[in-house]
Amino acid sequence: MATVMLYVTTRDREEAVRIASTLVEERLIACGNVIDGMESVYWWNGKIEQSKEAILIAKTDRRNIELVTARVVELHTYEKPCVIAVPIEAGHSDYLTWVQRESTAWDDGRVG
Repeated sequence: MATVMLYVTTRDREEAVRIASTLVEERLIACGNVIDGMESVYWWNGKIEQSKEAILIAKTDRRNIELVTARVVELHTYEKPCVIAVPIEAGHSDYLTWVQRESTAWDDGRVG
């Protein structure tokens, strides 16, 4: 079983919920968690920026990483959205099985 979490930052809660809802509806992810109120400090266009953001944590099958990333880029308002895959090494086996069962995009012909 190869489950991953995708860490995605968004401009606000509404964008995170919109992206998560689309990804769940399209069976690209099993679940998305939205954490609002993050403060980010980063370099952008040669200067230090600071902004409030929201985090989307999406759980999916490893085979969906490229599809999810491409879809997030399409749906996102940022020029270069943060989408980072983190492998899940272990966890509650019933939950991980559920994630695999519900994130079936890889199994319906959308993945090579």
